[in-house]
Amino acid sequence: MQLKDICTVDVVTCQRNTSTTEAAQLMRKHHVGDLVVVDDPNGERTPVGVVTDRDLVIEVLALGLDPATTSVMAYLRTPVVVARDSEDSTIALERMHAHKIRRMPIIDGQEQLVGMITLDDLLALHARQAGALAHIIEEEQAFERRVRR
Repeated sequence: MQLKDICTVDVVTCQRNTSTTEAAQLMRKHHVGDLVVVDDPNGERTPVGVVTDRDLVIEVLALGLDPATTSVMAYLRTPVVVARDSEDSTIALERMHAHKIRRMPIIDGQEQLVGMITLDDLLALHARQAGALAHIIEEEQAFERRVRR
């Protein structure tokens, strides 16, 4: 299945100079645990990194830094690992495994942000597919029992 068919399209973003306090407020307001950091020179959304709620705690609060003056760029992991919206979900899962990441921005052909895929999204997809396979097996077994009586 292509990523554009399963990714979350309502991605909350911020810019490199966003303070940690502002990032936390955005996460709270939008009920998310991550933000995609973008370069936004002309309204385009080119991802440069991902910041998580865990990053805010581990890289700022735990170190005693001032969240009001510490920008997300201070602890942004780069380069950002992305996937194309036309890629298959299995390719995305392999890339996430290789880079040991739980979430990945999705870009279009112009390298602009169009969504986000998470391990939770992929797990839900694979669970649905496994359920469909189990259902096929059950139907086939029931059919065979009826026919072979």
